[in-house]
Amino acid sequence: MMNCKEMALVWGLSVRTINDLCKKGKIEGAIKVGREWQIPDNSPKPIDCRIVNGKYTKKEKTKDKKPLPVGISDYIRAQAEYYYVDKTLLIRDFLDRKSFVSLFTRPRRFGKTLNMDMLRVFFEISEDDTSRYFSNKAIWKCGPEYREHQGKYPVIFLTFKDVKYNSWKATFTRIAELLQEEFGRHSELKNSDKLEGYEKEYYRKVLNAEANEVELSGSLQKLSKMLTEHYGKSPIIIIDEYDTPIQEGYSKEFYDEIIGFMRNFFSGAFKDNRYLSYGFLTGILRIAQESIFSGLNNLTVNTVMDEEYDSFFGFTEPEVCQMLAYYGAADKEEELKNWYDGYNFGNKEIYNPWSVINYLSKGCLPQAYWVNTGKNEILEDVLGVATEDITEKLFDLLQGKSVVAKIDQNVVYRSLAEDPANIYSLLLVAGYLKTPKKELQGDGTWLCEVAIPNREIAAVYKSEILSHLLQIGVMGRTTANKIAESLYALDTKKLQDGIGEYIKNSISYYDSGAEGFYHGLVLGLVALMDNQYKIRSNRESGDGRYDICMIPRDPKYPGIIMELKSEKGLSEKALETLSFDALKQIDDRGYDHELKAEGAISILKLGIAFSGKKVIIRTD
Repeated sequence: MMNCKEMALVWGLSVRTINDLCKKGKIEGAIKVGREWQIPDNSPKPIDCRIVNGKYTKKEKTKDKKPLPVGISDYIRAQAEYYYVDKTLLIRDFLDRKSFVSLFTRPRRFGKTLNMDMLRVFFEISEDDTSRYFSNKAIWKCGPEYREHQGKYPVIFLTFKDVKYNSWKATFTRIAELLQEEFGRHSELKNSDKLEGYEKEYYRKVLNAEANEVELSGSLQKLSKMLTEHYGKSPIIIIDEYDTPIQEGYSKEFYDEIIGFMRNFFSGAFKDNRYLSYGFLTGILRIAQESIFSGLNNLTVNTVMDEEYDSFFGFTEPEVCQMLAYYGAADKEEELKNWYDGYNFGNKEIYNPWSVINYLSKGCLPQAYWVNTGKNEILEDVLGVATEDITEKLFDLLQGKSVVAKIDQNVVYRSLAEDPANIYSLLLVAGYLKTPKKELQGDGTWLCEVAIPNREIAAVYKSEILSHLLQIGVMGRTTANKIAESLYALDTKKLQDGIGEYIKNSISYYDSGAEGFYHGLVLGLVALMDNQYKIRSNRESGDGRYDICMIPRDPKYPGIIMELKSEKGLSEKALETLSFDALKQIDDRGYDHELKAEGAISILKLGIAFSGKKVIIRTD
């Protein structure tokens, strides 16, 4: 939440204007706490002062400009009808390296599907002259040694990005449908005189949805053999978002079934397949080779840590500047950079393409567009076993700090929850972290300095990471807002009621009891106030280490120091005594020293005592 003054700086409007709009109910989510209006961080900025039915209308779009490709992953359509950022030099770099099978891992919504469709259109044999889709692109200027590959290969293309189901039965049914559609796309095989009768019979079974699980597990190998026989040229196989159904299998408890199928499916396609020219896969996670790529020694993996192909997924700074100039928004460069830049892929600084496109299409409204594009459900399992040390580091990240972490990209889904330290590897590849500094270790892991990339991810971090970490859900966020309001109003009774309500409604008795547990709980509930406070935890001050310190960014707010204590099985009277001891410890050990050094005009000291689901808060 931000006050009117802070939001005025973000939006470039006067404090008076924002205050007036809040009074009139024209700013979504604005609430009044005491004498101040509080506005949600992601509340949309008004474009102008014309109000229609309580919402702001946008300025008329610049005429004669191509529309932005929001959600477009069809290459032919994207480059013809929309503003297209030319990534065709990916083809040049691949042909220079000629890796037999390439796996590209990047976060969701970073252009993987569009790039794979571009490869399909470039390489695929077609009755149409598809060279016209590349004649004005960068790849066409690279010379005849690259152009001679255009339109010369049969291509098998599958995307699993929407294979998200709750059971193996439903997942297999959808995979079977995708294979049926891809077999149907190669209808030239139906009457080919170069195929044997048994091959045509297999083709017919897949096309008529009569093939069983075992038969379909070898379908890519069989289809590539038939295409090789028909064309006299081995195909290229492209699998987009290969790990989406695997992630669903882990989250929905059919991991063994999906891994068993995929192991045979990919082995036939990429490991033992002599009817293959090249293979491409994309995904979010690099699944360890012993999981589904067992024995596939010809696999080249390209991750966010690698320099090769580092500029082809996401937008580079020159590409963003060119786009801003095209749409007459060059003055928004700094704002856009603060919100959507900051990723480090290889040696390139990369912008989130989905968010940049949405930002421009929404009239340059800065907000978290990436938050609603999907989710990584596996975060809940990993964060659920996070240690106290990891919890502390996650809150440090939320406060804009960097932490040192070991990044291991050879992960198997099943092992993620076994080692809580894998959380940083997952957050990095999923797009929640950047690596300002990194150093390759002898065992193939990386020792990295990691941080949150930008303002958008800070907002996503609050809504996703904290929700998973503290399991607060919608009810918990409402409670967190109540707690924020009680702190603004210096209402300790309301604060106690809010924390007590949260504990009673959402925490098992067996979850409570350890002081570290309550510490993480309170940290999460006050984290939503980090726009008004610098929130610190377990730091030395005076003659000891306080639990939680909230340093006001504006001196009109009080500094807040919290000391937490917990014991099991206490009576109300004993719990009250414990809260008094916590408060006394703040004074005895001078925990308010840091707040005074930071210039806090007033200081609120809170001694908070827990016992099971009971809580008492004492203040001086």
